[in-house]
Amino acid sequence: MSDREKKMVLWLVPAVGLFLILEFGVLKDDKAAPVPVAGGAGDNVELAEKRLAKLRQIAATVPARQKVLNQVDADLAAREVGVIRVETAPQAQARLLEVARRVANAEAIDLRGGEFGQPKVLSADYGEVYVAVSFTCAIEKYVNFMSGLSREPELIGPTDLHVSAQQNPKDKLVAVRMTLGGLVPKKLIPEKKGLNAF
Repeated sequence: MSDREKKMVLWLVPAVGLFLILEFGVLKDDKAAPVPVAGGAGDNVELAEKRLAKLRQIAATVPARQKVLNQVDADLAAREVGVIRVETAPQAQARLLEVARRVANAEAIDLRGGEFGQPKVLSADYGEVYVAVSFTCAIEKYVNFMSGLSREPELIGPTDLHVSAQQNPKDKLVAVRMTLGGLVPKKLIPEKKGLNAF
């Protein structure tokens, strides 16, 4: 679902609810009500005043509902700051690799690889793209690299990680192979067709 469709649904649900309340609660057809007799004009005025009072109560709740809707929109926008926003899944994978290389360069780590994995759907609204990288470095640089990834604004992190010590323990070098994943909107994930879709 796109952001526009989500907003439309968020507006549609209260609007339908308000319509139903007005149609069946406040403005319901009074066919079963007794027919007023001559001199019963006061009854119609009384009924109209009751309806007006109900309409005023309903109208008083609209600003509160709008405030809640605005807060929900703001919360969603704040949570989606880390979603990688690009046009296609390959662009998202390239962005993921670019971030990994930038963080690695800050630690003077020679990042190798960059093989792109198959994007996957995570939920109804989000997917994940992958890139596999490898490098060898001192253990403290590896720790700094992982810390640097966690400080990035994008929601990225390792989904598969293999760390092994090098032959010479005095060097304190580790060989690292990892697959990094990044969160993207689901619309970027290609739909599976054929038998694999099941």
